[in-house]
Amino acid sequence: MSGGIPAIAAPPEIERRTVAKVSWRLLPLIVLIYFIAYMDRTNVGFASFGLNREFGFSATLYGWGAGIFFLGYVIFEIPSNVLLERNGARLWIARIMVTWGLVAGGMAFITGPVSFLAMRFLLGVAEAGFFPGMILYFTYWFPRRYRARVVAALFLAVPGSNALTAVISGALLQLDGVLGLHGWQWLFLLEAVPSILLAFVVLALMTDRPAKAAWLTPEERAWLEETLEAEHQSTVRTHGHFTLKRALTDLRVLALASIYFCIGTATYGITFFLPPILKSLKLTDWETGLATAVPYVIGTVGMIAWSWSSDRRDERRWHFIIAALIAMLGLIAAGPMLGSLWALTAMSVAAIGLYGTKPAFWAMPGEFLSGPAAAGGIALINAIANLGGFVGPYVVGWLKDATGSYEAGLYFLAACALGSGAITFLAVRPVAAAADPGIAADDPAAAATERVRPETV
Repeated sequence: MSGGIPAIAAPPEIERRTVAKVSWRLLPLIVLIYFIAYMDRTNVGFASFGLNREFGFSATLYGWGAGIFFLGYVIFEIPSNVLLERNGARLWIARIMVTWGLVAGGMAFITGPVSFLAMRFLLGVAEAGFFPGMILYFTYWFPRRYRARVVAALFLAVPGSNALTAVISGALLQLDGVLGLHGWQWLFLLEAVPSILLAFVVLALMTDRPAKAAWLTPEERAWLEETLEAEHQSTVRTHGHFTLKRALTDLRVLALASIYFCIGTATYGITFFLPPILKSLKLTDWETGLATAVPYVIGTVGMIAWSWSSDRRDERRWHFIIAALIAMLGLIAAGPMLGSLWALTAMSVAAIGLYGTKPAFWAMPGEFLSGPAAAGGIALINAIANLGGFVGPYVVGWLKDATGSYEAGLYFLAACALGSGAITFLAVRPVAAAADPGIAADDPAAAATERVRPETV
């Protein structure tokens, strides 16, 4: 195990049984919640067909609206995650779900560009803190050697949600005219309902910490708490005690944030513009939904394989870099193929790379952050990354209006994927290179030259 963390003396069956119980209790619910969250933030890609007809939105305005969600998210993300750490995940996640459900449903009543931008911004405010809250929550329940697989399970919701959202949204758009509502209005209204209903499931099933888990035996609780505490103490010995303030200014946190900003820009640029790109093939709304689902299904399979390999080899750096390069190659290949179904093949390759980066990346911050520092540090990483969620759609939309084609936008997203791999190569050092894992704990001069090291960061 990385980082020199002492093993807790316990029979192997206790570990297997405990991790299995925690996984079956928490992961299905968390994945389902994130599935619904991702549906509500990305269904605007399919609603854009009707919105553009109804209000005459340009690609630039649509890109601005798709991306402004992330500005609201970024502003409130760190405070939200700190409040989750302070108040407990159960109540805070339920609160997030109710507010984002109400705003997501309210999208059905927009009347033009101003209300479109305002509601997308408010949706980001409402959902702020959910994803980093889940990454933080995993550090309360899963030892480090399981986290890439756990993060991969969470990220199953992303391509999975995109795939199912494509199919469901294509079907809901066929309700155009029912009860006097447009298809895009039905899409927003009906896809908002599950998040509100699931908030009550969260209150019933989610447990804040292992100490409160009555569904674990005393022996299982003891093993889990002792293992997590041993990892925490090892982190403090290796990296010093991280305060929230230090986590928000640490160069390692900022390096990880820069990496994820680049890959996030590429990911969200595709997420919001894949439906319009495929719609240009003269497909119906239903056919566009089915075609859009293909890259996400393939990306899901690739992500699972990538996470398994990363955990099996206890390696993050090269898994991220290679996945980023695959994403770059897929996006570059898609450019000259636009207008044909071959572009769908290239996009599927890009999806394998884009989603393959996620599990390896999110296993890194928990290696040196815990408690309030983890709450703030993970939220800062995700906040900066979510600026990429604004930049990607906006730039792709602007380039589409400027050039008349999505090709330049795809090359821009490919450059972002390459940039994330390059920063990882330069700023993340392999484990073998770290002779002194405690460097920079209290030495500002050393901290200025330290590079992130995934396994012990």
